[in-house]
Amino acid sequence: MGIPLETHTGETRVAATPETVKKLIGQGHQVTVQAAAGSNASIPDSAYQAVGATMGTAAEAFAADIVLKVVAPSDAELAQMKSGTVLVGMLNPFNTELIAKLAAQGITAFALEAAPRTSRAQSLDVLSSQANIAGYKAVLLAAHHYPRFMPMLMTAAGTVKAARVLILGAGVAGLQAIATAKRLGAVIEASDVRPAVKEQIESLGAKFVEVPFETDEERECAQGVGGYARPMPQSWMERQAKAVHERAKQADIVITTALIPGRQAPTLLQEATVAEMKPGSVIIDLAAAQGGNCPLTVADQVVVQHGVTIVGHSNLAAMVPADASALYARNLLDFLKLVIDKDGQFHLNLEDDIVAACLMCTGGEVVRRNG
Repeated sequence: MGIPLETHTGETRVAATPETVKKLIGQGHQVTVQAAAGSNASIPDSAYQAVGATMGTAAEAFAADIVLKVVAPSDAELAQMKSGTVLVGMLNPFNTELIAKLAAQGITAFALEAAPRTSRAQSLDVLSSQANIAGYKAVLLAAHHYPRFMPMLMTAAGTVKAARVLILGAGVAGLQAIATAKRLGAVIEASDVRPAVKEQIESLGAKFVEVPFETDEERECAQGVGGYARPMPQSWMERQAKAVHERAKQADIVITTALIPGRQAPTLLQEATVAEMKPGSVIIDLAAAQGGNCPLTVADQVVVQHGVTIVGHSNLAAMVPADASALYARNLLDFLKLVIDKDGQFHLNLEDDIVAACLMCTGGEVVRRNG
C-alpha cells in the first residue's frame, strides 16, 4: 500500500496515520509512506517509521498495488500509477472526466463519497466525518472574523449582548455548527428543508425556523433522498427566501451549509439580503466549492460586501488537519475491510452494496453508478 503526500493546493490532510498504518502492517501488508506525507497534519516521518512503515518517494508510493489518497490524483500523479492499481479516496464521483482518465489508465478506483448513507456504512462515511469538522471550524472562523464577543458578558463596564447566529442547513455540518455555537454562548436559529431535523435542531439548543409546506410535492421533496435534501419547488423556495431574509437581517453571523451532490449549491442568501444585514456581520459559506449559497461568495477568499465579511474557504476540514486525517484514515481502514479478503488479497465483491456504490471504474471500463 502507498500513502503519497497530498499536493492539491491547500490540502493538508493525509490518507493514513500511524494508528491505521500499524493496523495495516499488522494484517500483513507492506506500507510505503511518502516522506513528509503527514507533516502538514503534525505527523512526523518518525511516527510512521516507529510502527513499521517504509518511507519512500512519491514514485514509490504511487507504484503500490493499493494507493490511499485524500483527494483525486493530478495528471502528473496519475501518470505514476500502473495499470491494475487500486485507488481509494475522495475522488468526486460526479467528475466524469477524471473517472474516464482513471479508467483509461487501467485503475480500479473507489470514490468513498458515493457510499450509501446507511447504518452499515456509517463507519466509512467520509462526507460525515469531514463535514463534522467543517461545521466546528466554521463557527471558530465566524468568531475570528466577528468584531464582537459571541457570548453574553456582564462586566463592570456594562453588558455585552450574545451574538445571534443563523445556520442554514442542518446536516452533519450544520448540527455541529449549532452545537459549537451553543458552547460559545450564542443565540441560535437554524433552518432546513427537511422537517425531520426540527427535533435535532431543538435538542441542540437552537430555534427551528419553520417554513410550512403547502403542497404534497413540497412535502415529498422535503423528505430528501439518501440523507440529502432534494431541490425544492420554486413556490417553497420563495417562501423560505422571505423567512431567511428576515432572520438574516437580525443575525450577526450566518453559516450556510446547503449542498446537493453533483449540482450547483442552492442560493440561500441573496445579495439584497446581504445588503440589509448589520455592518460587521459575518457569513461563512461552506458551499463555496460548489458555487456558494451566496452569490457574493468568492471561493477561497474572504471578502467584504455591503459591510458584511463573507468567508469562502472551500476546504475547512483541511484547516483541522490532525483530527481530520485521523477520522478520514479510520474511514479508509473500514472500507478496506470490504475489499481485502482474509488472505490479505484484493477482492472485488460487487455483491456488497457499499463496494458496488463506491466503484467508479475497473478493467478499463467506467462503471456509471453515480451520476
